[in-house]
Amino acid sequence: MADATPTGPTTSGGIVELRVHGVSGAGADQVLDRPYVHQVAGDRSGGFYRPRPGYPDSTGTDGVTLEAYRWSDLPSGTAVRTLSLVFLLPFMLCNVALWMRPANTVSKRGFMALCRVLALTLTVLYVLSIVGVALDLVAWRCMDSPSCLAGRSWLSWLGGRPPGLRLGVLALVPVAAIGLVWWLGARPGHSFDAFRTPSTPTSKHQLSAVGQWDGEPLVGRLRSVHVAAAFTTLSASLLAARASQHRSWVMVTLLTATGAALLACLILVTVVPSMDRTDPSPRVDGVFRGLRIIACGLTMLVIVHVVISPAPWPQGGALPGYGAIVAWLFVSQTVLVIALAALVIWRRGGGQSRSPIRALGAPVFITISAGLAVAFSAELVYRVADLLDREGTTADGLETSPPLAYKWAIFGFFLAVVTALLVAGLVTRLTRRGRRRAARAIVAADFPDAPPQAADRLRRVEQAVARARFTERLEPLSVVYAGLAALGLATSVLGLLQLLPGDVAQRYVGVPENMVNFLIGSGSYVIAAILLGLVVGGIFAYRTAQFRRYVGVLWDLGTFWPRAAHPFAPPCYAERAVPELAKRITYLVEQGQGVLLAGHSHGSVLLAATVLQLPTRITERVALLTYGSPLGRLYSRLFPAYADEPALREIGERIGWRWINLWRDTDPIGGWIFASHRPGEAETLTGPPATVDRRLTDPQDVVPAPSDSVPPPILGHWPCESQEAFGDAVRDLTARLRRARPARD
Repeated sequence: MADATPTGPTTSGGIVELRVHGVSGAGADQVLDRPYVHQVAGDRSGGFYRPRPGYPDSTGTDGVTLEAYRWSDLPSGTAVRTLSLVFLLPFMLCNVALWMRPANTVSKRGFMALCRVLALTLTVLYVLSIVGVALDLVAWRCMDSPSCLAGRSWLSWLGGRPPGLRLGVLALVPVAAIGLVWWLGARPGHSFDAFRTPSTPTSKHQLSAVGQWDGEPLVGRLRSVHVAAAFTTLSASLLAARASQHRSWVMVTLLTATGAALLACLILVTVVPSMDRTDPSPRVDGVFRGLRIIACGLTMLVIVHVVISPAPWPQGGALPGYGAIVAWLFVSQTVLVIALAALVIWRRGGGQSRSPIRALGAPVFITISAGLAVAFSAELVYRVADLLDREGTTADGLETSPPLAYKWAIFGFFLAVVTALLVAGLVTRLTRRGRRRAARAIVAADFPDAPPQAADRLRRVEQAVARARFTERLEPLSVVYAGLAALGLATSVLGLLQLLPGDVAQRYVGVPENMVNFLIGSGSYVIAAILLGLVVGGIFAYRTAQFRRYVGVLWDLGTFWPRAAHPFAPPCYAERAVPELAKRITYLVEQGQGVLLAGHSHGSVLLAATVLQLPTRITERVALLTYGSPLGRLYSRLFPAYADEPALREIGERIGWRWINLWRDTDPIGGWIFASHRPGEAETLTGPPATVDRRLTDPQDVVPAPSDSVPPPILGHWPCESQEAFGDAVRDLTARLRRARPARD
């Protein structure tokens, strides 16, 4: 970051109001509410901006110097990175789950080991889906069937060739797929060398570590293990097919080496503490790179052996061993998810009972991640099988029918989605009366003197408040969906028993087999629609800042946390944003300025992590203004080991409780940090934390102002820099900063 000489009235003793935007991706001119701005530090991806000097109204409230930090291009930046996030969504959710560890989990190491093994199974599943398409459906089945090859010149060039040659040539497709995710995971997002902060921690709370440590060594080791596991999976698939009718010392050697490589991957991600070293170590890194090289070389040897082996191959049916490998993988994922849930439930206590997801966030997210990965993989195989099968439905086809485990996966995913939607509709209806009742009480307290002609406007405000209160209902709904998804994964064991979904449903439930096949086909189209929606959403999020507000919550939540579970998850932008903010704040304070940090939505999370990294000599000149902040409402529940109440209290203590948080009842994302301060509610909180939260009435009125023809809008989660309450908060905090100024200044 190239620091520029401050412009404007920033003489020693002044105050800089540094604004950090949220997930909306607003431009610097919108954040500053000034039409003419220029960049004073940073680059195009993340930079600091100020109003241009010489223009009217270039300063803020009480003459403070305005500055904005724009970081919206760090999580996305390019279309390639945006679309890679869409396709690698399961990897991202799995990585987020690692950071949802409960504060009092009995074994942190055991928790991390389970999450990382589950992350490894997602990579294995990714490879198996490509193997299912390239080797099972195309090389083994279609190229051995004249009816499938008819009219397909792009496939017939290998038709009639020996099975080993077909498998060896088409094995290059999964090799290329592995290379693609390897490249995506290894692509440098931004150079973070200039943004490293001292390794000495300034806070005991782990939120301060986000963006403070160098994650590249860990990501590099994880990447080596996952690449090795990917190539080992391909080798195992080829060897399982070859071993069905062939035994030799070469085969035994290759099988032993493949099993040893897979075992080494599991050991490295579970019991080797050197994995988490944050400093580069040539010896440790050499071990991980060596495993990757061995796995790559082993795959090449396996492909050569499959091509040149003269032993006969079995005829017809599916690729030998492939269906069993897929089914056992699904079963393993189910067992691992159950083990993870048991681990966190076992130590659920410690005051975490007020939120069901506070203890179950990790297993819920990782189950959703695995469910999506299974659904996407099954859809890929199922859809290709459907395209190859020109004479009937895939569910009944023999030549190109996908493995039973994939059919069960699609069937289970569809039932889980439908059931979850029905439960969500039921919960919405059952809670509507209570939410409306609470909303009416809030609106009545806010607008006690509303005229009769404002009745329609009052109803709209009540609806907005009621909708915003539904956020808390999403927690139990996510637990319900995760349970259904886990149950769907568990049904894949029926694939090992060679039981068809239609036969089981007709025999034991009485549902006609044709109905089940129809549901499987419908489930396939539902998954395809979800994939299409993610692609379209990613494109619009990249091109349209307005649309990004709706997908930005998940987007920025997933890419805020460092890659500590899955190396192919999108890069962590906090590794730059937090140290960059810390460096800029330190620079301004050392120039004799006081700094008022103003963070909206996710910007408040960035500032919270930043404050915990700043030394005391800096924080004594810092104040904090948050608005629309999810710190108390979402982060303290989702990430109890990193953003719990003790961490939030330390933030207040470090800045001398110069902290104001503005929130609205109509906001579905932001909320209060310590106390709601709603009218008519008894106050139970005392001390400095009780002074932090300030509730804003939204809208400001339900009737038009004398100078207007329409009533004020319902703002919800929108920023409030132009509101009078924001200006009052700035005046309050700047006054506290001036009173707290050390005597030497």
